[in-house]
Amino acid sequence: MRLVDTMRAFLIAFALSVAIGLVVGFWLGFDRLSGDTLEPMIVAVYAIPKLTLYPILLLAFGLGLSAKVAFGVLHGVIPIILFTLAAVRNTRPILVKTRHVLKLSRSQMVRWILFPAAIPEIFIGLRVGFALTLIGCLLAEMFASQRGLGYLLMTGIGLHNVELITSVTLLLIVFAAAVSVLLLQIDLRLHRRVQT
Repeated sequence: MRLVDTMRAFLIAFALSVAIGLVVGFWLGFDRLSGDTLEPMIVAVYAIPKLTLYPILLLAFGLGLSAKVAFGVLHGVIPIILFTLAAVRNTRPILVKTRHVLKLSRSQMVRWILFPAAIPEIFIGLRVGFALTLIGCLLAEMFASQRGLGYLLMTGIGLHNVELITSVTLLLIVFAAAVSVLLLQIDLRLHRRVQT
């Protein structure tokens, strides 16, 4: 049951991180003025230790699933935004000029030109966002939750229960490593496809 609680919070947080990260990243990458204005602010927020913001999130969302999701999103969304922004900006100018030749709307350009060209670099952001979202959800469970693997880990530490600590840690390592390997394989295929 603890695993289900953690996975539910993580999956919701990661889905929100990806959705928000892609939308904001494409917007900032596409709109040069907004990107140049907001990118330094986003980087500055990213530099703030997230744990210092947790009391504010607790006041806003209370204890429970919503606080864990919010803390996970806070960790995972910024790398996805920054990698997406960089991917859009690094798109070859000839691809952008294709929009005018084909008379595509802005949304068509994003869908048919920018997104396929930027996907390998975006996927690196998704890999980083995955790891940080998981860390955010676990930290939230460790410090202000009564459910989930993070809470179980803190309980084990408080009771000096080495077997519990080891088993929870091993479970987390296996899950994170398995998903990271899968994402890395997809990432390598995407980069190979772009190079050919």
